[in-house]
Amino acid sequence: MTLSNTTQTTEEPVAKKATAKSPKDRRASEALLQHILASLEADKAEDIVQIDLKGKSEMADYMVICSGRSSRQVSALSEKLNDSIKADLGRACKIEGKGAGDWVLIDTGDVIVHIFRPEVREFYQLEKMWQPGTSAPAAPEGTPSDYTPDA
Repeated sequence: MTLSNTTQTTEEPVAKKATAKSPKDRRASEALLQHILASLEADKAEDIVQIDLKGKSEMADYMVICSGRSSRQVSALSEKLNDSIKADLGRACKIEGKGAGDWVLIDTGDVIVHIFRPEVREFYQLEKMWQPGTSAPAAPEGTPSDYTPDA
């Protein structure tokens, strides 16, 4: 009879330590935010909102939400913003949704940008999820009166 001498170990997952950004990193993040806001304003984006995510999420420092009047403008805004960030700041961005033109997400690392058609923005109401002191969005039309989103 052969006995194996194996020892089973269970490793606890290692939690990521929250690392504070250096002042230089914070300045770079704020400079990127200002560049994005200026670019969107120059290109006639509408209803531009910036949300500070520091302390709320580790995915980014800021979120910017804005609207374009049409699918074509949403796509153009996202393309021009991406080109501007690459040319002026040397950063590559990840873009999702540009083909459809209803909702484009641009991930620059420190700043997440959402560009919506107005109807799509109204439907998702991202500002209400992320801004402090706002109430939860109302239930969609046709939802039973006893509906609770937590259920």
